[in-house]
Amino acid sequence: MSALPEVRRADKLMPEEETLAFLAEGYCGRLGTVGADGQPYVTPLLYVVMDGEIWVHNAIEAGHLRANVLANPRVCFEVDDAGPVFAYGRFECDTSVAYRSAVAFGRVRIVTDRAAKERFCHQLMAKYGPPDTGRPEGFFPRLAGICVYAINVERLTGKKTPLPSVSEQFPALDRSKSPEARAPGLPQR
Repeated sequence: MSALPEVRRADKLMPEEETLAFLAEGYCGRLGTVGADGQPYVTPLLYVVMDGEIWVHNAIEAGHLRANVLANPRVCFEVDDAGPVFAYGRFECDTSVAYRSAVAFGRVRIVTDRAAKERFCHQLMAKYGPPDTGRPEGFFPRLAGICVYAINVERLTGKKTPLPSVSEQFPALDRSKSPEARAPGLPQR
């Protein structure tokens, strides 16, 4: 794997335990792959964290995702939870969003073991399946029709920007990143 740059905004880093918990509870992730021609491709997927890896699936028929994985097993997986947008300063560019995110870098493999695929489906239904549907649990007649992928995480980072209290937002507090700027036509502060 190529050397990854250090995290630029260390002030936003989440502790490892918090990042792992957020990754496990996240709703939908995006899997970034790169094709043989160097073209990136991102796929939104439901997922589970199982055995210390990130597991996803899609159709067994070969498509864009599978072609990329076979060409280059290096991947990036991202999960986020966006919150409200808020102003922190007097100019429009002084705007941010409350969020949490986790980004995993690693290598992906195709899981062919039937028992492992079945265990993945059990975990996926435990996370996403509606309760008490009356459907037979643990019966996956289309297991042969899905391709399961497991991502071995080599690096994981989590970041967050919590929503500031109203007293920490503009106009109560002006934290403009351009304090000396003067907008034309506005009174001086």
